[in-house]
Amino acid sequence: METMPLAKLKFLRLLSPVVVVSWLLLAVPTAVAEEGGSFTMLHSYERNLTVIEHVGGQVTGGWLTGTSTVLQSSGAPFVKGSISTGACIAFVRMTEAGIDLEAPCTITDADGDSLFMVSRRTAGDIQDGGGGAGHAEIVGGTGRYAGISGSCSYDTTYLPNGHNVTNRECDWMR
Repeated sequence: METMPLAKLKFLRLLSPVVVVSWLLLAVPTAVAEEGGSFTMLHSYERNLTVIEHVGGQVTGGWLTGTSTVLQSSGAPFVKGSISTGACIAFVRMTEAGIDLEAPCTITDADGDSLFMVSRRTAGDIQDGGGGAGHAEIVGGTGRYAGISGSCSYDTTYLPNGHNVTNRECDWMR
């Protein structure tokens, strides 16, 4: 039976702790890097929508622009009192069966960092004095919002003269 040279044995003894330390260095930052929290945001938007009659109902499309204000927050990157601009493209199908609304939105803060959300709802309407509750997904962002995902519940109220207000309560993670 051949014996292993002494140099190889010393190398193998040194290799084992290096592998363990390397694994710890890679695993620990991953666990520490995960973060999350919650925030409440109020959107005050002006809407410009076009309505057409279509099979069994109406289809509405257009844009919304305005401001978004963080009312409450568990901490960064959403800072209580911060104000951003927002822009959304809305697509709504209304039939006797109800409403099917989808609106991707980009919310951009004073530093130019953007948060991306997609709002959806199947309740309520889009008439003055109406509105409804829905759900939104946080689907990413740039700058301080890069890598963020999450979900929000929201309620929208349609006001006269093409204005609406939306209140969102969101949970996020990175």
